[in-house]
Amino acid sequence: MGVVAWIIIGLLAGLIAKALMPGKDPGGIIITALIGIAGGLLGGWLGKVIFGVDSIDGFFDLSTWIAAIVGSMILLALYRVFTGRTRAHA
Repeated sequence: MGVVAWIIIGLLAGLIAKALMPGKDPGGIIITALIGIAGGLLGGWLGKVIFGVDSIDGFFDLSTWIAAIVGSMILLALYRVFTGRTRAHA
């Protein structure tokens, strides 16, 4: 996959991760995209190391999206821990 595809997947995976883990986070769309891109790489690496599968196959493969979203959720949780942000109280 090309760089543009990774940016698109990263942006969308970051947005989905934020939707699945609601709360107030510092930063905006740029931070979300960076977390998503790094999360996609992390998810792909974890899929290969833990399950021995090539989880980054192509743009439209479900395994690519699941890996990117799970990786983004992991990084978003770590980001919140290190920035001291928790879930917003309703």
